[in-house]
Amino acid sequence: MNQDQNKIPRATAKRLPLYYRFLQNLSASGKKRVSSAELSEAVKVDSATIRRDFSYFGALGKKGYGYNVQSLLAFFRKTLDQDEVTNVALIGVGNLGTAFLQYNFLKNNNTKIAMAFDVDPKKIGTTIGGVQIFDMNEMQQKIRAEGIIAVILTVPVQVAQTITDELMETNIKGILNFTPARLNVPPAIRVHHIDLAVELQSLVYFLKNYPEEE
Repeated sequence: MNQDQNKIPRATAKRLPLYYRFLQNLSASGKKRVSSAELSEAVKVDSATIRRDFSYFGALGKKGYGYNVQSLLAFFRKTLDQDEVTNVALIGVGNLGTAFLQYNFLKNNNTKIAMAFDVDPKKIGTTIGGVQIFDMNEMQQKIRAEGIIAVILTVPVQVAQTITDELMETNIKGILNFTPARLNVPPAIRVHHIDLAVELQSLVYFLKNYPEEE
């Protein structure tokens, strides 16, 4: 992202890919302009928040006109570095890892799983979704050689920290952690934790305790 991160709240930065995806859909449908109210309805973010988010980047729209879809799309494409593909590595080719490989992210944005690693001899040397699976023993060497800076971690929880320790000896700057482990890393490495069990428990709790008002 090209903007000064100290000036943009983290919550705003996390919403930018959401805006970009919706703008892509609008552009594909031939729509020329969009209002903050329309954006709000589509991405489920209130219009005041959207206007505030956009205000961090200067005058992106005009009062009474809304936003030019193509101009906004071009702006966010540049802001999110969408013209440059970022290769990431997948660590752990279990059920979840396999699903990621079959989906891969290049279909929707500028991120692509370029390689995967596992310890299962039956998987090593094979490809899933066009991505080759390598022996975990080759992880450090190949990540360094390919200049990979981000990984998706989908390994058993008991080995998550050990593998993370090995990753810290490479050029990795970010980890998308799908294990329940809370990883210990230096400040130079950013970790985003996605615990599916916790998210599901949270959803069920809200369904039971905050039912929709009739």
